[in-house]
Amino acid sequence: MNSNEHIVLPEGSIEKQTNTLNLGPTHPATHGVFQNILELDGERILKATSTVGYIHRAFEKLAERRPLNQITPITDRLNYCSSPLNNMGWHLTCEKLLGVQIPKRVDYLRVIIMELSRISDHLICNSIVGVDSGAYTGFFYVMQYRELIYEIYEEVCGSRLTTNIGRIGGFERNFTNTALEKIERFIKEYPRVLKEFENLFTRNRIFMERTIGCGPISAERALNYGFTGPNLRAAGVDYDVRVHTPYSSYQDFDFTIPVGKTGDCYDRFLVRNEEMWQSLSILEQAWQKLQEFKGADAEVYHADAPAYYLPEKKDVYTKMEALIYHFKIVMGETEIPAGEVYNSIEAANGELGFYLISDGGRTPYRLHFRRPCFIYYQAYPELIQGGMLSDAIITMSSLNLIAGELDA
Repeated sequence: MNSNEHIVLPEGSIEKQTNTLNLGPTHPATHGVFQNILELDGERILKATSTVGYIHRAFEKLAERRPLNQITPITDRLNYCSSPLNNMGWHLTCEKLLGVQIPKRVDYLRVIIMELSRISDHLICNSIVGVDSGAYTGFFYVMQYRELIYEIYEEVCGSRLTTNIGRIGGFERNFTNTALEKIERFIKEYPRVLKEFENLFTRNRIFMERTIGCGPISAERALNYGFTGPNLRAAGVDYDVRVHTPYSSYQDFDFTIPVGKTGDCYDRFLVRNEEMWQSLSILEQAWQKLQEFKGADAEVYHADAPAYYLPEKKDVYTKMEALIYHFKIVMGETEIPAGEVYNSIEAANGELGFYLISDGGRTPYRLHFRRPCFIYYQAYPELIQGGMLSDAIITMSSLNLIAGELDA
């Protein structure tokens, strides 16, 4: 901490010093690679300057040199707390360009994975908000159910954190009985856990005093910045991509959009908690819809898109056509139609969009990812200015800033 900044006051007044603090880029309280240069009057933040660009992964340029199916693992590294949502958003974008029709059962399976992913992301965010307010218990309690969600991912695709889950057109295999049993267990057990988690925090006087009025943003300012997702809804705007522009048959489900009023840390916490309840409701509905598929319909897990979906291995060994498709897809020799599409989903942090331009080659001509956290972070200095240093930490947690979404 340096004490070489001075504020010049009227003659006869005592000179007042301010201090400069580097909060990050490597600091245990920043939950990632962030740098914020704070000018402090004691512990009061007078000014904050944020720096973006400590990862330098060049996702978009990497993706422009790869065939569509090889871009899925790149999307894992955006918001790595909810990788399947990134994967599904990319697959839906490709399917929009390619004109692939997705079976209903595949839509419902995707909805289950996406809502599990949303819950996983929200429970991480809200439990960390609790940690940053001094309460560790909730974090330890809900992490065991994040682990159960990761076990479901592992059973479906073999991965846990960076999942590479699913394929263009559907999933790489049907859900196993073990996966379905774990999903059913989660649907039955998590409501009780979420209720106890809420009881620890929602009316906790210490937690309320730490979060109410901390890091607020108005609906107008949030819209001007381009906020979406829980952080926008906490400010009172009921925008949700699942309702505004339904995808994956979300129009078949009944759920409400929770909104707040003040856009502060407390409202963001409450909105994410309520969204977990809504996700549980969607999971229960999707689970019931899956039971309606019988016989051969219950075995459908991908669309009829042989030019973009890898054939089964047994067919590759025995059928020439399957061998040709397999070779072309794996070697990246499948040409994609020329076109320009934008597709977005309601990811855990807001609208995750993919703007794809194809010139008819084998890789995208141009590709841009709309990352929600990149937009939130631009508002961060405004949200913490005038607050206490401790407020800067909990505000960052409640925005759920993920460093992987800042650099693309």
